[in-house]
Amino acid sequence: MLKQRVAVLVSGGGTNLQALLDAAAAGQLPHAEFALVISSKAGVPALERAARRHVPAITVARRECVDQAEFEARVLAALEEAKIDVIVLAGFLSILSADFVRRYPERILNVHPSLIPSFCGDGYYGLRVHQAALARGVKVTGATVHYVNEITDGGRIICQKAVAVQDDDTPESLQRRVMEEAEWQLLPQALEQVCEKLSQEA
Repeated sequence: MLKQRVAVLVSGGGTNLQALLDAAAAGQLPHAEFALVISSKAGVPALERAARRHVPAITVARRECVDQAEFEARVLAALEEAKIDVIVLAGFLSILSADFVRRYPERILNVHPSLIPSFCGDGYYGLRVHQAALARGVKVTGATVHYVNEITDGGRIICQKAVAVQDDDTPESLQRRVMEEAEWQLLPQALEQVCEKLSQEA
């Protein structure tokens, strides 16, 4: 079976990376091979998660690069060296340029903690998304996995899952439930769907 070589780009704790690695260990990602983890910050827990599963991991520190162009050039070089087919953004806090994403058309996936088109786009990330959902008073939120294009959170949607908002939710409790009930389930499913499609087309 042809497997797609996958890179996961991270910036922090790596809980979505862990969900992917756990799904792979459970045999749920037969068309995906985790070939590289790239972190934009040094010393984050995501790197430890990769090491525990023996996935090659490197740091390309955004703060050590002169500008976005140098940062992306270093990331691209690592991706090309590892012969990466598919990229997953999993809590990756750097916005990628249009030039970057055009190199991997419909091969970059992102998970966003809302039901796009609600609470998405520039400035909506992390707890800010859940704060906005609670401030608006929505009764249902969720998560979306989508392809990445040159528009922030603007790529074609692959899958979504709804999560009910509770009356006593805080941004932190809502964030945790959206991760557990939606993000950690959707992301492995979407990745396998994309990798299977690419394997069939190869």
